[in-house]
Amino acid sequence: MHVAHYFEESPQAASRPGVVNLVLPDLHLRLETDRGVFSPDRIDSGTRVLLETVPPPPAGGDLLDLGCGYGPIALTMASRAPGATVWAVDVNRRSVELCERNAKSAGLDKVRPVLPDEVPDDVRFQAIWSNPAIRIGKAALHEMLTRWLGRLAHGGSAYLVVQKHLGSDSLQRWLNDQGLPTSRLASRAAYRILKVNAR
Repeated sequence: MHVAHYFEESPQAASRPGVVNLVLPDLHLRLETDRGVFSPDRIDSGTRVLLETVPPPPAGGDLLDLGCGYGPIALTMASRAPGATVWAVDVNRRSVELCERNAKSAGLDKVRPVLPDEVPDDVRFQAIWSNPAIRIGKAALHEMLTRWLGRLAHGGSAYLVVQKHLGSDSLQRWLNDQGLPTSRLASRAAYRILKVNAR
């Protein structure tokens, strides 16, 4: 079964623009969405749990939203850390374009929406926040996480939100086995927030 077209660089789904509102205690964002991207009709529950749970991002340096979609995580990071540069990475061009428009609309000029290979090799991240694409399959997920978690700066941390029934506990074990110290920061509803420390 082809679960989601939003993993593709150029989604085949015909465009059908929409709008969702991200309302958090500290900010309210109006975000453009479209078909062919992740969770176009509402803010995903896992994303909301992540944004309501994680500690504030580092005030400066480079931050990463891995799998940015139309930008709710990246824009929240940028709002909470206006001195930081937030790299918003996605394989889906439609997502990257939407994230760019949403950042402009919100006046968040330090968000950098890009495809994965457009991040300069020397950039190291003080923090990574992600609602990772678990459904791409274990091998692709592990490759993606290895690539980006390996770019955490010394002392940096990543926060991943993963549904319990989609393997959060086995992912935590796998990350620890890779030498990436991982602990459970929180468990809420059907989700766990995993904290991964730099090697």
